[in-house]
Amino acid sequence: MSDLLDAFWRAGAYCLHPRVILLSLAPLLLAGGATLALGWFFWEPAVEGVRSALQGWSLIEGLVSWLERFGAGGLRTLLAPLIVVALALPLIVVLSLLMVALFMAPALVSLVVRRRFVGLEARRGATLWQALLWSLGCTLVALIALLLGIPLWFVPPLILLVPPLIWGWLTCRVMAFDVLAEHASAAERRQILRDRRWPLLAIGVTCGYLGAAPALLWAVSAATLIFAPLLVMLSVWLYTLVFAFAALWFAHYALAALQQLRAAMPASTTPALEASP
Repeated sequence: MSDLLDAFWRAGAYCLHPRVILLSLAPLLLAGGATLALGWFFWEPAVEGVRSALQGWSLIEGLVSWLERFGAGGLRTLLAPLIVVALALPLIVVLSLLMVALFMAPALVSLVVRRRFVGLEARRGATLWQALLWSLGCTLVALIALLLGIPLWFVPPLILLVPPLIWGWLTCRVMAFDVLAEHASAAERRQILRDRRWPLLAIGVTCGYLGAAPALLWAVSAATLIFAPLLVMLSVWLYTLVFAFAALWFAHYALAALQQLRAAMPASTTPALEASP
């Protein structure tokens, strides 16, 4: 627990570093620009498509009519845009996470190493392509889990549990791999991910709940749909900061664990560890 808290406050302090703030602009421009471009070309067709689909479902139509009798007069107009936003948010989260993992995580790890782990040897246990394939594979699993879990979102307590847990698992799998890719050997990385899996998952789940906070921007009021382009950029920037904090938290914790692992291991056993499958 002390290692987790130590890494937590260090990650928070590093988020105020000018280099970290500057690095956050690249994923913001890429992910935010891609999201705005998709919204510009596909927002209206997507809303019309969802609205047409809803009109064809007698159960939904009856439910909306029943709610309108109790004062929800604007629900019919707002329901389709809200569904489009709800379906787009997971894609925005995934895009932001991948952008941070690809463009920010290596630079953030280098910053942490230069300032705290100067003598840590880089054993390059994973290539960039391995990290990319790992991230894409974990992302695919998370998206499938989200799709399968959509029915659970309509159960009030579970909507507060299922998505953050999935985002937390994804953040853990992606960030823990990325921060160890450069400096840990393949065997060291596997051992740390195995021996520290619960603390790493706790970091991921905590960041998963932090990552759910930007979605509250859309829940404040239905009027927020009017400012959708601005809120999209703001959401992407907030997601970028959350995942940058997650990368720093994982970097401080996992690299400290790697340093402890090497310090506790006799020099004669190091080659055997690196050669293990």
